[in-house]
Amino acid sequence: MGAEEVPSAFFSSDVVDNAELSDTALVAAIRKALASAQCEDTDHYNQLVQLMYIKKESADDDVDVVAQRETLLKILSRSVACLDEVHHKRLLQLIFGTRIWDHIPNVNVMYALLDLIVSLATTSGKYLIYCLDMLVSNLRSHPHKLNSSKMLEVLSRVHAALDKISCLVPIAPSKLLPILALRMPSLYEKDHVVAPYVENLLKLENSSIGKVIGNGILRMVMERLRDLDLEIGWDDILQDDSSIAMFDMELDVEGTMNEGEEFPVRSLNKNGNVVSELFDDLMVLSFKHLESCQDAGRLDEVFENLFESFENLILNTQKLKVSQFLMFYACSLDTENCGVKFASKLLDIYLSSKNPQVTRTNAVAYLASYLARAEFLPASFVASMLKRLVGECADYCRQCNHDASPEAHQVFYSGCQAILHVFCFRMSSILNVPHFQSQLIPLESVLSHKLDPLRVCLPSVVSQFLYQAKASGLFIVLDAFILDELSKSELSRALGGFFPFDRCLLKNSNRYISRVKRTYDEDDDQEFSPEVTVYGDTDCEDNVVLDNEVNKMSITPKHSFMHETERLLKMPSKIRPSTCPRESL
Repeated sequence: MGAEEVPSAFFSSDVVDNAELSDTALVAAIRKALASAQCEDTDHYNQLVQLMYIKKESADDDVDVVAQRETLLKILSRSVACLDEVHHKRLLQLIFGTRIWDHIPNVNVMYALLDLIVSLATTSGKYLIYCLDMLVSNLRSHPHKLNSSKMLEVLSRVHAALDKISCLVPIAPSKLLPILALRMPSLYEKDHVVAPYVENLLKLENSSIGKVIGNGILRMVMERLRDLDLEIGWDDILQDDSSIAMFDMELDVEGTMNEGEEFPVRSLNKNGNVVSELFDDLMVLSFKHLESCQDAGRLDEVFENLFESFENLILNTQKLKVSQFLMFYACSLDTENCGVKFASKLLDIYLSSKNPQVTRTNAVAYLASYLARAEFLPASFVASMLKRLVGECADYCRQCNHDASPEAHQVFYSGCQAILHVFCFRMSSILNVPHFQSQLIPLESVLSHKLDPLRVCLPSVVSQFLYQAKASGLFIVLDAFILDELSKSELSRALGGFFPFDRCLLKNSNRYISRVKRTYDEDDDQEFSPEVTVYGDTDCEDNVVLDNEVNKMSITPKHSFMHETERLLKMPSKIRPSTCPRESL
């Protein structure tokens, strides 16, 4: 509007000259103007509304104008009880529609505006939702070229205002949650607002507000991660370099990539924005948030909320590729609590007959991949998990009088495949656990049962398991199993090979996962020497050396099952999975 003068009705020479009386006189004048809105004479109120038409301020604004705006906002803060949502609708609309970011050159005006919002929210409950929405809208609409220090200052002030309102109005957090959800930018929103908004959500989760609605905030974040994950195709993130084995999915980036080489990022959404880059950014933000929670000693609490979102949004969702690594990283930060809980919760889901079949099979697939890849878990714990799985499968065999049937026994076969998969990665270490091998006796009866799990699980998993079982002298009866007879059954196709933690395929996210190392005492879990000589079938004259390549067992969504036994024999450390958990048979 330009540099308007404050109407003479609000300033008289006596008032301006007397500093002690000016505040009182101005408050009285503005309250009189507010009261005039209910009368026929509304000139003073209209003048007040004109003063609230505050456009974007600049550093060279007239000092008097800036001072008048600051004064007006401060006095309105002291007069909120006089505001009426019916008679002062125009004035309130201007207040709630003001962009905080337009006042960065003159921060005192911005501070006065935020104080007014807090006063409106805490004085009368009828303005609470409007105030919360105004603050949230400013969390997602900040300018992108703003100096970082100024941006952080403004954001900290907005967060402080939300925190103060939540402390003074106990119901504020519950009212805030649906507003945060409503303001969540869509996948196709322009101006790259998704990542900054999610970052602000995570800051709220880490504040006093998070103690009340942290569960809902984490659910929103994980839901956005899931949606972005589903937008990305395998072809968009897998390596194009044919010299890199499709099955090599080590956690260490340097092991499979040249210096300076990066994962290709090509996935585009409908508006041409790079989805995979955005997804990568959000994963990194989430990893950093988990680290801050660990530093604050609240990761265990956050983990419970995170697992609830995982169970509801991730566990039964098909074609996810990376978002599940949020759970993996949380577990790696706190092995004794989160790491153990995650495995135990997944096993409980699998063992509960109350859960749907698809949920149980997906849970045990997650469990198997987690136990196989989580090197931060001690072998003794992995052994205890396997013992429970073996016991469950053995009990099932004792009660079953039916032949192999994909429809009837899918949960059983998925448990067997999980056991074999974990052994492929951890056999040498878990067999070093005292007395554990003696507890595996029921497994031999399971594998030789007429349900015949070795002939219906994935051939690649079975062949690798048999190689390692022979190398370690685990079973003798399995020597009679002929590898040439491995075949792709309809059931193995139904089970698939969903190994969700084989590798995080996003560039920056993978750097975090690559840092995950053992957190237990190496002396407690000694690995067998990698130079172990094993044998193929009885006709094979050449020895096959297990060269620790088992850590490269991985996933590829492209190729079909390996049809030739010869290829299986040549690739003892390669496992081929499908791309997603099974929805149903």
